[in-house]
Amino acid sequence: MREKPRLSFWQIWNMSFGFLGIQFGWGLQMGNMSAIYEFLGASADEIPFLWLAAPMTGLIVQPIIGFLSDRTWHPRFGRRKPYFLIGAILASATLCIMPYSSTIWMAAGFLWILDASINISMEPTRAFIADMLPKEQLSRGYAFQSFFIGLGAVLAAIMPILLINVFGMPKTSADGGIPLYVRISFIAGGICFLAAVLYTVLSTKEYPPEYFDEEQGSSQGYLKGLATAFRHMPRSFVRLAPVQFATWLGLFLMWFYLTITITEHVFGATDPNSEQYADGLAWANLCFGYYSVVTFLFALFMPRLAVMMGNVRLHALCLLAGGIGLLSIALVHDKYVLLLSMTGVGIAWASIVSMPYAIIARDIPAKQMGIFMGLFNMFIVIPEVIAALGFGWVMRELLDNNKLHAVMTGGCFLLLAAILTLFAREKTSGADQGL
Repeated sequence: MREKPRLSFWQIWNMSFGFLGIQFGWGLQMGNMSAIYEFLGASADEIPFLWLAAPMTGLIVQPIIGFLSDRTWHPRFGRRKPYFLIGAILASATLCIMPYSSTIWMAAGFLWILDASINISMEPTRAFIADMLPKEQLSRGYAFQSFFIGLGAVLAAIMPILLINVFGMPKTSADGGIPLYVRISFIAGGICFLAAVLYTVLSTKEYPPEYFDEEQGSSQGYLKGLATAFRHMPRSFVRLAPVQFATWLGLFLMWFYLTITITEHVFGATDPNSEQYADGLAWANLCFGYYSVVTFLFALFMPRLAVMMGNVRLHALCLLAGGIGLLSIALVHDKYVLLLSMTGVGIAWASIVSMPYAIIARDIPAKQMGIFMGLFNMFIVIPEVIAALGFGWVMRELLDNNKLHAVMTGGCFLLLAAILTLFAREKTSGADQGL
């Protein structure tokens, strides 16, 4: 196995750039899908189940794509890049078609296709960073991904308010369905998704197989390989599992209900086909964009903070900021004050999408990076499946379909994740600190 060289700023930039497009598409989904379901007539307690596509496709697709990409090599197209491109083509097409759905179940069906496609592109990107960078640059590589995650989400977030206020698109539709500004936002997202991934595919050359240990897991089938990976999970996986579980329960509740909580709690809109609802939806998207600005600005300081504090302590503090941010929304009735709450969410998100992966990457055999990353992502999608299947009952029977209380419950889960993080012991490893 050959030693990987240190990469330059622009080399890391190029290899991470595709995440801008992926997050553009993901951001449009996060900011608008619950509203799309409301446009089509869904009630608050139906929304969790309609989001089931997101975790289920992650649970099924990510480990399979990780396994296949571990065993893929083409002299021209590389190891991970074919999956980036295939997923981007499928996701871009679905983004353009999605907002023309005429029924709830049509939109839900397109969401299954969209999420499967995004997962095909997104899952190998985690392993891609670990493939291309030496261990001492892993935190920097994942911080770059955080930067592009934030930037892509900002582009997605400003689209509705830009189309309404600058281009003068109508806030409502004549038939009470999905408005034009939502449709154009999704089309723009589809174009950006494909263009950004193409840039990374064309500007980055992957290392050939001699840079990886060919003996580890190369002859095992998918199910056997997954079982072996599960039996040999590093200690960092085990210690982070409950943290990830609580974190992603909290995040999923936020994604379910934050947008439509803002339209109702801050803007006072209950009718989806009203101008107040359109203003609330545009501002909610802007809030997603604002916390994403916080994410990529904070990501610039994270590598140094990780060295100073250790990944674990930094992650705990970031989760604490996110939990406080979500809980504080209950006290907010002014749209500008709402940005203070989103600051905490942005700090948390910067850590959530980078620090856990930086922690575990050192413990994973290079040849099995994809399947282990897919396995680790199960700690994300399993709590999301639980939320999608069970939280509708919680909304209906315990929370009286109160969307604000659902968001606050998400904040409580982030606080729990911060506490659980503190039970993880740190050790020093070179320039980085991890579990």
